[in-house]
Amino acid sequence: MRKIAKLSIAFMLAALAALTFTACGSDGPDAKDNTVAATVNGKPIMASEIEVLITAQTGGKQAQMTQLALAQARLQVLDSLIQKEVLFQRADREKLLPSDDEISQYITTKKQEGGMTDEEFQKQLKAQNQTEQGLREEARKLLAIQKLQNKYTASVSISDREVEEYYNANKDQFVLGRGVELADIVVDPHDNGLQDDAKSEAEAKIKIDGIYQSLKTADFAEIARAKSEDASNQRGGDIGFATEDALKQNGFPATLIAEFFSPAMQIGSYTQPVQFNGRWYIFKLKRKQLENENRTLESQGVRQEITEGLRSQRQNLLNAALLETSKNDAKIVNNLASNMISNPNNLGLRPAVPGTPAASPATTTASPTATAQKASSPVAPASPAASPKK
Repeated sequence: MRKIAKLSIAFMLAALAALTFTACGSDGPDAKDNTVAATVNGKPIMASEIEVLITAQTGGKQAQMTQLALAQARLQVLDSLIQKEVLFQRADREKLLPSDDEISQYITTKKQEGGMTDEEFQKQLKAQNQTEQGLREEARKLLAIQKLQNKYTASVSISDREVEEYYNANKDQFVLGRGVELADIVVDPHDNGLQDDAKSEAEAKIKIDGIYQSLKTADFAEIARAKSEDASNQRGGDIGFATEDALKQNGFPATLIAEFFSPAMQIGSYTQPVQFNGRWYIFKLKRKQLENENRTLESQGVRQEITEGLRSQRQNLLNAALLETSKNDAKIVNNLASNMISNPNNLGLRPAVPGTPAASPATTTASPTATAQKASSPVAPASPAASPKK
């Protein structure tokens, strides 16, 4: 089951695969630093771009990191920026850049998915010291890279034999556990930048109670689209099927889980407002499965699930190969890595942010390194051995 995500500029950031707002006019740490961290065919990648990304990934708390952890994060974030620039330049050479209309449509779509009006969108841009032109430039890069990848992966096909072989070798993956299919309406007491947005605990309680009363005479999906403060509102509240174990892992209260499986709760009925994980929810029961089900290839959705999973694996592998061949054709100079080798005690371009604790060989600390790398990379890592099951 998907975890709940706030609808805001952050929602758009995720939709832009964290390529957005990385180099578009921020006044964050080192924003005016003119140090060149790397070049790709002579095109500079500035140290300030790395710092803006790390600030976004750490929530501005990089001063709490050790010098070693910060250096690791810088090196990996820079690698992701190099990957992006390499692929963008290749897309440019292959004349795959998006038109202005395509960029505008893309941004409009993301604003709509985030439930933001133009006024709310501009307000959030200003609050985060960003510019729409910077957003458009990063969207242009993202769309260009998508076009490039699609050029080389769109023709990937999966045969029936491959699907059958995968199923026969992984039948245990297709046991559907005891669980429920749900839709939800969510009210979040935080400011999400939405219309009709509850901004306090008191407002959230009033809003969820009003929604609960309106459900007596209104359609659940319509109310979810109009009132819910969650990404699921775009699907009329649908959040899919979840096993009992998945519900527990996502923090659902034991009493609520028991209610889902009780005879008293019938398909189509909905719960009273319930608060957990800092938000208010009303859940509608769409399907209930009380026993494990051994799904076969003929079960609904199984063939498609395997096909899409195998196709995704093959496309990821091709994207990784595309990246490697593009890097082979490019002249990449990584000044940050060179400086780390030359100045091992300084670990790169500059000392750690003021206030950073000194690193020691025995020190281990939580680091956003993996998070920053995952969120910043324009290419998903290939994992041929991974299960295609979603």
